[in-house]
Amino acid sequence: MASDPAPNPHASAEEVEAARSDLKLANVLYHDWEADTYDEKWSISYDERCIDYAVGRFRAVAGERDWPYEHAMELGCGTGFFLLNLMQGGVIKKGSVTDLSPGMVRVALRNAAGLGLDVDGRVADAERIPYEDDTFDLVVGHAVLHHIPDLPAAFAEVLRVLKPGGRFVFAGEPTRVGDWYARRLGRIVWWLTTNITKLEPLREWRRPQSELDESSRAAALEAIVDIHTFDPTALENLARAAGAREVKAHTEELSAALFGWPVRTFEAAVPPEKLGLRWKLFAYKSWLRLSWLDENVLRRVAPRELFYNVMITGTKTS
Repeated sequence: MASDPAPNPHASAEEVEAARSDLKLANVLYHDWEADTYDEKWSISYDERCIDYAVGRFRAVAGERDWPYEHAMELGCGTGFFLLNLMQGGVIKKGSVTDLSPGMVRVALRNAAGLGLDVDGRVADAERIPYEDDTFDLVVGHAVLHHIPDLPAAFAEVLRVLKPGGRFVFAGEPTRVGDWYARRLGRIVWWLTTNITKLEPLREWRRPQSELDESSRAAALEAIVDIHTFDPTALENLARAAGAREVKAHTEELSAALFGWPVRTFEAAVPPEKLGLRWKLFAYKSWLRLSWLDENVLRRVAPRELFYNVMITGTKTS
């Protein structure tokens, strides 16, 4: 870590403008900006709730073969959500976190230390992973592929650093259709909430304008760094073209996404102290019920392309 660049958590307007023509700079600026508040923004935790979620996603696409994996790397780790919760869930013994954002690597390592987990970290470009060939038993990532400019290069690098027979699992990636409706729902709810809370009786439900302005600047960067959306079959073909075997994609969240995106947007637009435990329980339990509906009913009748999230797994040739 001594040679890694320092985080830059507050991008200037000039830097944001420069990032419009430099996708990797945009990724660094946006994720450094969000690093210290990212877990709060996305309701990320390292307790039973998110352990069950992470392990459930992994199991849904990759099954329970080869648990626990001896050494795993998380690509585009963010705050470490996927890797750290998989470690706590018994899927992985030792972990390494990598991200293009120095701020995210710092927070992921801080989270790992707080949990007492055996994790090291590097600031790393997914298209040039700074590890030797045949290093890891498993490579994981959550909501990372859609940020990477050159996906064929990234898949080739993932397969290079995997040991023969090693597995990759990527989850939380937006489908083309899912991204279309999620973004529109988010914009509508943001506009409604930020305008309705201008009314005098609802002023106390309005975040300070400086926070709303900063959220809007962050959203401008987010629109730049979200490069790809995916058709599940095309994503499978991309992984196979890189040399992966046993490739399989799995989609999830339809009604849960139609509920979840407005809820997340509303939470981002109002002061957090206004939303207590009862709200959190309502949101979480509603999401659980709708996820059950998606998995047990809608998946049987709706095309997989309609669901919001796509997960993919594959292996390196033995």
